[in-house]
Amino acid sequence: MNILNKIQQEKNNHRIISGMMRLTGKGHDEAMNFLDHAYGKGVIWFDHADIYGNGDCERTFGTWLKSRNIQRNNLIIQSKCGIRPGVCYDNSQSYILKSVDDILSRLGCDYLDVFLIHRPDALWEPEEISSAFDKLYDSGKVRTFGVSNFNPVQIEYLQKHTSHKISFNQMQLSLAFAPMISEGLETNTYSQNGLSRAMGILDYCRLHNITIQTWSPLQFGTFNGSFIDNPNYGQLNTKLWEIAQRNNVSKTAIAAAWNLRIDKDVQVISGTTNPEHLDDFLQAPNITLTREEWYSLYTAAGYSLP
Repeated sequence: MNILNKIQQEKNNHRIISGMMRLTGKGHDEAMNFLDHAYGKGVIWFDHADIYGNGDCERTFGTWLKSRNIQRNNLIIQSKCGIRPGVCYDNSQSYILKSVDDILSRLGCDYLDVFLIHRPDALWEPEEISSAFDKLYDSGKVRTFGVSNFNPVQIEYLQKHTSHKISFNQMQLSLAFAPMISEGLETNTYSQNGLSRAMGILDYCRLHNITIQTWSPLQFGTFNGSFIDNPNYGQLNTKLWEIAQRNNVSKTAIAAAWNLRIDKDVQVISGTTNPEHLDDFLQAPNITLTREEWYSLYTAAGYSLP
């Protein structure tokens, strides 16, 4: 089976990705126990980035992988590079190639199933990225490529210069952070929510069969905190609780299901290292919100329908 087809098939079966950003905040035993729990619950897709814990998250994951003797081909491991914290964004070929080598070394792996460019670089040269992709693919170090936080024009520009399909785009999306939804629903209005901040990325990805992996699915703002049980989101929490009760699940599960309901190809990156919270996320793919439920949550979050 073609590796991209395999990953696409696994994506359909595993719509919840376990994000590793917070793994560095755990002690060794707690981190190992969480990863054991996730894998035991059927999670096989793990999201990394070279900057998470300054590489410590990947090192911890690599320690777990080696100590548990898990077959590499039973997992889908993805990572990202391009952010040099406090310095710049760097999508140069030399930086990409070195970063992937360092990522693989920390993970103790020979290859990544998915590699993503973490952020757009204002000084990027897509020919350099294309050359890096070629070398990574030909060497067997990366099997599938994508981006993170890219708008449609940026993806189009990169795709023009590479023969490797851009298959994934990570974007922030939650009930309390949904500009990619509101800009479409409030097109041609004076509403602030109708301003084009995402530049039509949702429909662009639908059109080009690019999977959107949604990060911070419970956050309002950018890393401002969770809207779950937040008194500033009272109406939303009331509606979440009402629908959760009907489905005998948690509010977190309903919030994640809201993201998944947007498109059959959407994935959710859980981002938690709490086993109970992960279990809540894993309930989401079994929930199909009705159209009325989905819109009632959207408006309870403070968005309007013109």
